[in-house]
Amino acid sequence: MKMLSWNVNGVRAALGKGLLDWMTASAADVIFLQEVKALPGDVQGVVWPKGYDLFWNSAEKKGYSGTALFTRDKPLAVTKGIGLPAHDAEGRAITAELADCYVVGVYVPNAQPELARIDFRQEWDRALLAYVKQLEKKKPVVFCGDLNVAHEEIDLARPKENVGNPGFSDQERAGFRDFIDAGFIDTFRQFEKGPGHYSWWTYRAGARERNIGWRIDYCMASAALKTRLKRAWIEPNVKGSDHCPVGVELK
Repeated sequence: MKMLSWNVNGVRAALGKGLLDWMTASAADVIFLQEVKALPGDVQGVVWPKGYDLFWNSAEKKGYSGTALFTRDKPLAVTKGIGLPAHDAEGRAITAELADCYVVGVYVPNAQPELARIDFRQEWDRALLAYVKQLEKKKPVVFCGDLNVAHEEIDLARPKENVGNPGFSDQERAGFRDFIDAGFIDTFRQFEKGPGHYSWWTYRAGARERNIGWRIDYCMASAALKTRLKRAWIEPNVKGSDHCPVGVELK
């Protein structure tokens, strides 16, 4: 099973930058999109690639946040949100129950400059961890998406300059470690231990061309799936957003 995740930073903008061609060429079984910034009616004329069931979890606030799920196998059930109304109003999570696992697409809140939203962010981290651990009681879980944190210094090009900044604060990194400590696997690091692999670049100062980036998009998996991991990867050459897609494949 091949899964892909991409923060498209506006699905309508991404449609004009090759999104449909990328989806078709990917031949993925599951595709998650984050930060779609749209309601289903905003893209009702789009002819999506054949063979997928499509599910949306749009934010209540128009033009903000939101997630989408495309899956080839019809899910047994689809759930929107993680059970916290204040968070779920922002459309940040969507879950599909498949035959042998749950797959969850997530768009984790940004802590904002000066860590203005760090309390909201930490509440999210705790709630998401509780949610996926509850799912795990029934079936293994894969959750993919923009987690808005670089876990270790190796996960961003300029760690020393960014200590304490949003995405690399002690609080956010500790929140990520809680998932690791709970048994979830950072699948990319099972296959690639080296530096220089990023999934987000600021639009400023030619950062992407110089690969001055951050790895803040992940595919995380239950420990029970470790023996089924076939590969995990990042697609930095795919343009159309300030993020690039990330993927994982299970045997």
